[in-house]
Amino acid sequence: MRMWPRLSPFLPGALAALLAMQPAPVTAQATGLAATAQQTGLVAARLVRAQQIVGPGDLVLSSDAGPGAERALSDALGQEARVMLHPGRPVHARDLGPPALVERNQIVRLIYRSGGLSIMAEGRALGRAAEGEGLRVLNLSSRTTVSGIVAPGGHVVVSPRLP
Repeated sequence: MRMWPRLSPFLPGALAALLAMQPAPVTAQATGLAATAQQTGLVAARLVRAQQIVGPGDLVLSSDAGPGAERALSDALGQEARVMLHPGRPVHARDLGPPALVERNQIVRLIYRSGGLSIMAEGRALGRAAEGEGLRVLNLSSRTTVSGIVAPGGHVVVSPRLP
């Protein structure tokens, strides 16, 4: 703090010298490039909350969606919003996913298969998951946590542990 009063006579000149050394900003007109890229993609037409299934009126195609936005409306319909989608903002592929088949705390059937052996038990889901996603489940019989993959019927297939 005490250095500033001693340096104050030099600051205006030093600042002016620094500003004079800065290159001029490059404009789009000087380079001949377009200022913004116009790309067609999906934007949210209305507020879509996380975990809500995307319907026909939720998304629209827009010419100024920007890079990385989802392109096909048919791919997005029926998907679940992973995050909140705000009106007018681009929708990216990471913002949508398959609908969850298993909800957190839901009672699910655990299936363990190894060769000719098949064991079934009940468990409580410790998270949400869609078909083909991994899920941790609390086995209600043994009170141990196991991991498995959600199958199309909503049950969880548990694989043997690898050593």
